[in-house]
Amino acid sequence: MKSNRLRQLLQQVAEGTLSVENAVLELKKEPFEDLGFAKLDYHREIRQGTSEVIFGAGKTPEQILTIIRTLLANHQETVLITRMSREAAEFVGKELSFTYDALSGIGIVGERPVPDGKGKIVIATGGTSDMPVAEEAALTAEVLGNEVTRLYDVGVAGIHRLFAHAEELMSARVIIAIAGMEGALASVIGGLVDCPVIAVPTSVGYGASFGGLSALLSMLNSCASGISVVNIDNGFGAGYLASRINHM
Repeated sequence: MKSNRLRQLLQQVAEGTLSVENAVLELKKEPFEDLGFAKLDYHREIRQGTSEVIFGAGKTPEQILTIIRTLLANHQETVLITRMSREAAEFVGKELSFTYDALSGIGIVGERPVPDGKGKIVIATGGTSDMPVAEEAALTAEVLGNEVTRLYDVGVAGIHRLFAHAEELMSARVIIAIAGMEGALASVIGGLVDCPVIAVPTSVGYGASFGGLSALLSMLNSCASGISVVNIDNGFGAGYLASRINHM
């Protein structure tokens, strides 16, 4: 149940146009719905300020479509699907109007909201190869109502590329630093700015990077203060956290 619907329900009770018993019945129907293969959480927006997001990996195209339709039927205006395969996107696209970004595996049903965050979220990547994770973070943040600035391929191998964007970095309210290899970008940015920095290690790199473990450990051991670290390739988690910070 969205916050405005809850307010309308309470207003109807206050005005006497809806009985307490019927209001209780409406609330009882709302917490979650069991679809057999999934339990959809309709109260998540009330608790957390953000509606349920569909994690597409491991779900069949039919399951994803059923979840989307059920969420829309229960007044969720925008549905975000992460880690969505091209096969699932093609299947859903035959039934619903939606946008799909193949680079990040993000699907979006409904309109993106007008940004209402307090400032800008800047997303910086070490290299072009980190862009799939970066776009997952960027699109997540945009769907959650944030203005996003993208600074791609500004890693430490050519650090002057990063310094050329000093104004965008210094004016950000939150920065997401995404890098593979040795993951040094987060430390560099963390030593330059006064806002929170969310570090995202990626699985980009040669053999000794161990699928992103090297970057993860570098970011966890950063000597720059004010850096938090999410899991390897977790662009969604970074975008979600950045949105929360930007709306505080």
